[in-house]
Amino acid sequence: MVKLNRFIQFNDESVDVNKLLLYERVGMALADAPYIKLTERKLVEFQPKEGIISLSVFWRHRNEVVTHAGRLSDVYLLTAGFWKCFSVNDWLQFRQNYESHPLKKLAEQMLLLFEEFRLIDKIERSRPGTKRAFSIRRDVMLDYHHDQLTANRQQGFLADAFLNYLFQTIHAGSLSLQPLSWSFPMEQVQMLAMQATDARNTYDMVQLVHRIMFIVEGHIEKDLIRQYYAVGEAITEQNDVFHYHDGMRDAQLGDEETKDTIEELFRTWHRESERETGVHLQYELEHGRAGKGNGTDAVEGNDDAEIHEIGSGTSTGNEKESQAKPMKEEVLSQRPSDFKKAGHDFGKEHLHVIYKEHVLEAKTDSVTIEKLLKWREQQKPFVRSFIEEMKKRIEQKEEYKRTKLSKGRLSADLLTMVVDERPKPFYRKNKPSERLDAVFGLLVDGSASMMDKLDETKKAVLLFHDVLRQLAVQHEISSYYEDANHASKEMQPNVFDILHSFEKTTRDDGATILSLEANEDNRDGFAIRWMMKRLLNQNEKHKFLLVFSDGEPSAFGYDRNGIMDTRAAVMEAEKNGVSVIHLFLATDEPTEEQRALFAMMFGNKSAASTSVEEFSDQTLRILRKLLSIVISQ
Repeated sequence: MVKLNRFIQFNDESVDVNKLLLYERVGMALADAPYIKLTERKLVEFQPKEGIISLSVFWRHRNEVVTHAGRLSDVYLLTAGFWKCFSVNDWLQFRQNYESHPLKKLAEQMLLLFEEFRLIDKIERSRPGTKRAFSIRRDVMLDYHHDQLTANRQQGFLADAFLNYLFQTIHAGSLSLQPLSWSFPMEQVQMLAMQATDARNTYDMVQLVHRIMFIVEGHIEKDLIRQYYAVGEAITEQNDVFHYHDGMRDAQLGDEETKDTIEELFRTWHRESERETGVHLQYELEHGRAGKGNGTDAVEGNDDAEIHEIGSGTSTGNEKESQAKPMKEEVLSQRPSDFKKAGHDFGKEHLHVIYKEHVLEAKTDSVTIEKLLKWREQQKPFVRSFIEEMKKRIEQKEEYKRTKLSKGRLSADLLTMVVDERPKPFYRKNKPSERLDAVFGLLVDGSASMMDKLDETKKAVLLFHDVLRQLAVQHEISSYYEDANHASKEMQPNVFDILHSFEKTTRDDGATILSLEANEDNRDGFAIRWMMKRLLNQNEKHKFLLVFSDGEPSAFGYDRNGIMDTRAAVMEAEKNGVSVIHLFLATDEPTEEQRALFAMMFGNKSAASTSVEEFSDQTLRILRKLLSIVISQ
């Protein structure tokens, strides 16, 4: 789980998770699509299969105002523009027409350039509040294309230089441009380009590009070197959201309604993926749902059906390369019903997660018992002192008074005996509560990186358990990890090893805690939501969720969005009344980059240890602060 220092520094950059979540919610609202995900890639683009829209890294390394406005303009353009007003059919037909053209890239990029211009104008007219962001975007992009124009002309990249000049023409006007010599009549091209202001839809822009290409194609020999737009890259077919058997394609297409916008492609994928919940479709290779079959014994899918067989395969793409292997023998020996499917209940990043809640068995060998007794003897003075301190605070707490009673303790304010006709100068204190109105959930990172600090972690968890057990405070402790060796794109097995459960508040599970082991990967956002749901089932007023970890999330396909998903899970928990506190278990002093990372994920409720010896001390400090809050309220 510890974040590695990458050789190339720009690959180690992190983004402000709170702002990305803000952009994502703005996008959801504008697109009226709560299922879309947002990420950051080289260029703005859509990925219908994954339900992802991507902002451009172009806006990084600029001042805060420009970065924020640029990213907002990306969101506006993608969700309020291309989402609803870009014709997929016209785009696909256009690409087909230029499939074998020597200037194919130039034609495609020119069309997207014109569509960007049309959609910005359309959005600004319908949503005046977007003008400031688009104004900043326009100024920055004009400077960029001006610089690129000079560089491309010097290097002889005529197609790129032409596209740079075209951008400046339609956004700044031809009169503001410096006259340049071209091998074709640029004045005629500029007159055509200005007609983009009158275009009403994608079809009009397609016709405009055809006319410009007719003029320039005989004068430009080499196609574009650079790529400026990627909006339509993932849209290759009208109905490519599923992979059909060749023999079924015609039948399928005949039953499908033509999808003319990106919004319809996304919604179709989302609608179909919603139908495909349940373990009966957990490892499906092909889709034949709409095809005609001769069988009459079809059975409706059941979400609660058991997994009778688990397939294996490979995954490629943005996820880390991994060969799905047969499950371990001990996993295969488990009943399939022991694994639950996360589905849509734990966040969009965990649709293919299956998980098991496993009560860890305590080791009873002599070495474990001897170590347990030794550690408890070392911690005994700290536990005793802490318990006495908390009990004293409870006793000294000024209880809420019930005043104006006919009998009880005499109040110091006796004016009521003179003023009131029927004076009631007595009061009573409420009876102090016999137990603290709080419940704790502790998640312990079970990833392989915990190996070198496992003993100190166990000591801190044992201290946490002994303090709450003696105060009779309900708590649950669980280790969490993902089976990295057998995770695939279709299935990511996760395990929760429960060390102590809510139902057994005063039970001594010290030996079970010492049985904790380090395993493989960690999926923090999923684990936080899992524990949050368990805490919300408890009746106590104060709910606390502690996370002991030693770095950032790391799991299959989770590297890119793990930080953002963890932050979203923390915000979700806080919104539901569960306070999330993080303790960074470090062997060394955390760096500023690490502190900033944890602040992004957990806000201001993140503490860090400077050495393994401080794990227990930090645990006591956290408990002291949280219990003080409970006692004072």
